Amino acid sequence: MKNYFSSSFRLGVLGGGQLGKMLLSETQKFDVFTVVLDANKEAPCAQICNEFHQGDLLDFETVYNFGKQVDLLTIEIENVNIDALDKLEAEGLTIYPKPKNLRVIQNKAQQKKFYKDHNIPAAEFNHYAYLEELKHSYENDIIDFPFVWKAARFGYDGNGVKVVRNIADLEGLPSGECITEKLIPFKNELAVIVARNERGETKTYPVVEMEFHPEANQVEYVICPARIQEAVAQKAQKVALKVADSFDFVGLLAVEMFQTEDDEILVNEVAPRTHNSGHYSIEASYTNQFEQHLRSILNLPLGNTESKVAGIMVNLVGAEGYTGNVVYENIEDILKIDGVTPHIYGKTITKPFRKMGHVTIVNTDINEARKVAQQVKETIRVISK
Repeated sequence: MKNYFSSSFRLGVLGGGQLGKMLLSETQKFDVFTVVLDANKEAPCAQICNEFHQGDLLDFETVYNFGKQVDLLTIEIENVNIDALDKLEAEGLTIYPKPKNLRVIQNKAQQKKFYKDHNIPAAEFNHYAYLEELKHSYENDIIDFPFVWKAARFGYDGNGVKVVRNIADLEGLPSGECITEKLIPFKNELAVIVARNERGETKTYPVVEMEFHPEANQVEYVICPARIQEAVAQKAQKVALKVADSFDFVGLLAVEMFQTEDDEILVNEVAPRTHNSGHYSIEASYTNQFEQHLRSILNLPLGNTESKVAGIMVNLVGAEGYTGNVVYENIEDILKIDGVTPHIYGKTITKPFRKMGHVTIVNTDINEARKVAQQVKETIRVISK
C-alpha cells in the first residue's frame, strides 16, 4: 500500500470552501499533506491547508498546472474545468471522482439522460437548449403547467431551480440550457450517501430526511435516521447503490431522492462529493463522511457508516436584512444545551441565506433531537454588526 501518512504524498483539493475545511480536519488527523486551489484568498481552507494556491477553478491552465503539482486530485465542488482534468488523467494523474463522472453530473440534462439510460427511477423530464425553445413548447401545447424548471449548469442551494405555475413565472429566468421536470407530489425528500473505493467496496449511510425552508428552497434540517418505514429505507439505499455502481463511482456520492405518495423512490439529483446531508455524521456516526471520503479516494478500507446516536443538522444561514461582518447572536445560549455542537465555516461576511455554518444536535431519541433542533433554530441568528 502506498504511504499517504506523514510522507511526501500530496493530496490536491479543488475548492477551498466549508466542505474542504471539514475535510482538512480529517487530513490533519491522518497527517496527509494537502494542497488546495480556490479563487478566494480568504476561503475557509486558506489558513489551515498545508499549501494554498489562489486561482480560477474553471480556468483550464490554472487547474492543469495545479494538478501537475499533486499526487492525487479530488474536489469539494463540482464546477471545475473538466477538460483540464481529462488531460491530467490521460497523463497519469489519479483523479477521484473520475472526470467522466463529473462531466455527466455537472450538467443536469446529462445527469437525467444517464438515469434514463441506466433504468434509474427519476421524474420525467424535457431538455431545452435555451429558454425560448421551452416557451415554444408551451405555446404548441407540448408541455403544460405546473412543472419544475432547472438550469442545466451552475445551480446550487436552491439557485437555478424554480416551480413554474404560469407563463409569468417564465419571465426573468436565465436564457440558457435547461430542463423541465414533471412536478412530483411527494411525502419526503430523502438522501443516501454512498462511499465506494477503487476496489469496488461500497457502503451506504443511513437514509436521512431533509426539511426545506419554504422561501429559500434551502435545507433547514437534516434528520438521521429518516422517520420512514424500514421497507422504504431499504428501497432508497438500493437505488442509491445502483446509481453509484452505474457510474462506477470512486469517492463519496450523495444521492437526493423523493419518496412519492405511493412510496416509490425517484432520484432527484446527485452530488459527487461530501454533502450537506452528511454533516450530522461528524458527531453522530462511527465514521464521518469526510473521513470516509478520504478512505474511499485513497483506496483504504471503508469505515463503519452506522450512527452511534440520532443526529439532526440545522443549517446556519444569513438572516434576511443583514449584510456585513458576521455576528452569531445567542450562540452562548445554544451551547448551554446538551448534545449541541456548532460548526462555524470561517466566512467573515454574512448576507441573506448565505450558508455560514451548521449546528448538530445528537440525542438517543430522534423526536427529542427534533425538538432541540427547533429550539436551536429559533434561538441563534446569523446577523451583522
